Amino acid sequence: MHAERMTREDREAYGLVRERFERGDLGGARAPLEALARRYPRYADLHYMIGILHEREHELDAAADSLERALELNPSYAEAALALISVCEQLGRHERSREIGARLQPAVASEGLDATTRGKLANLHAALGDAYREVGDLREAVEAYRKALDRCPGYHDIRQRLAVALREAGLPARAIAELQRVLRANPDYLDAQVQLGVTYYTLGRAVEARAEWSAALERDPSREDARMYLRLLGAAAADPDELDG
Repeated sequence: MHAERMTREDREAYGLVRERFERGDLGGARAPLEALARRYPRYADLHYMIGILHEREHELDAAADSLERALELNPSYAEAALALISVCEQLGRHERSREIGARLQPAVASEGLDATTRGKLANLHAALGDAYREVGDLREAVEAYRKALDRCPGYHDIRQRLAVALREAGLPARAIAELQRVLRANPDYLDAQVQLGVTYYTLGRAVEARAEWSAALERDPSREDARMYLRLLGAAAADPDELDG
């Protein structure tokens, strides 16, 4: 059974509500989306967006129901699958999360996909990594970031997020390697340089931390984070116990 075709008026309404959704206008999107979903219950995209809105309102059970419906209607809906994995992890439904992930992998394999699709999938995996990191599951966060980078190795912002997750997981040497890789590819990526300094600092390598923060501040004097860390380093030098804390 195929989804019923929308009327011209409802297509226009859908276009407007989709625009609101993409702007993050939650209050303006939810009611019309739900009205459209009642009229067109077999449109997976409507259930996906409703699920995302529920998730953002922390209505996790309702979010899971809507996302499950989106996947039921379109089993290849990668965005819905990744969103549902995140919601299931937040709900503690780890077995369901793993089941969806196992089904998702063949469907989103990058081989043969165009660059736009690979980029979209990379960002979806990175968003999933962010969700795992927010709930403290650093192992899954690292895995999600690595999957994103498998698709788009040149996404330096995702590699930086991977490095931070590695550092938080107690793997600072790997974090340093990832940040150095970013800076070799793009020496002007100052966020990575600041984070490299932070990682050195956590290892007690104050000289190297100072060098990274000073270099970042020299390139961009408006980097208040680098300035703050240098002040912290100065305070630590005055009080050696501070560096150990």
